[in-house]
Amino acid sequence: MIKKLIYLFSLLAISVAFTSCEGLLDNCKVCSLNTYENGALILEQSEAEYCDAELISIQAIPQETNGNLVTRWECK
Repeated sequence: MIKKLIYLFSLLAISVAFTSCEGLLDNCKVCSLNTYENGALILEQSEAEYCDAELISIQAIPQETNGNLVTRWECK
């Protein structure tokens, strides 16, 4: 019985060692900088994937309003 437990624990340890946790904890989104005029999208920059600290910093950028133009980051 103890040999079976040691064997199972060993398999579990090996599985954990070879499994990347990065995929499980990945905090990524695809974002683009969009400009609207009177609520209509007039310019969308190409989308790019941002993760972790970089994603947080982009999401913290407030929208910029200049007359009828509104520019903001949008992430999906």
